[in-house]
Amino acid sequence: MEENENMNQLSIELSEEVGQGTYSNLAIITHSNSEFIVDFVRIMPGMPKASVKSRIILTPEHAKRLLLALQDNVRKFESINGPIKNAGGIDESMIPPVSFGGPAAKA
Repeated sequence: MEENENMNQLSIELSEEVGQGTYSNLAIITHSNSEFIVDFVRIMPGMPKASVKSRIILTPEHAKRLLLALQDNVRKFESINGPIKNAGGIDESMIPPVSFGGPAAKA
């Protein structure tokens, strides 16, 4: 039985660089019929430009699993820490208009 359990375990490595994380305060989500694309952006006050810090591409099935996992984790967080502010909607005045430009957007 133990041998079978070891075969089903997945070992995940986290490099020091990735483990440091990347701060993002905006996520832009787009999709096609075969994938969801999540661009994580960092917007800095007073700066007219922001850059995508990380792009994650997911299958629709995995996007839905991520949604359910986030919902579960938010529920657990709020049960311990109380409601997260502004959970009912987004203050759109805080989000600047977004346009993709520059050399990276042409690829």
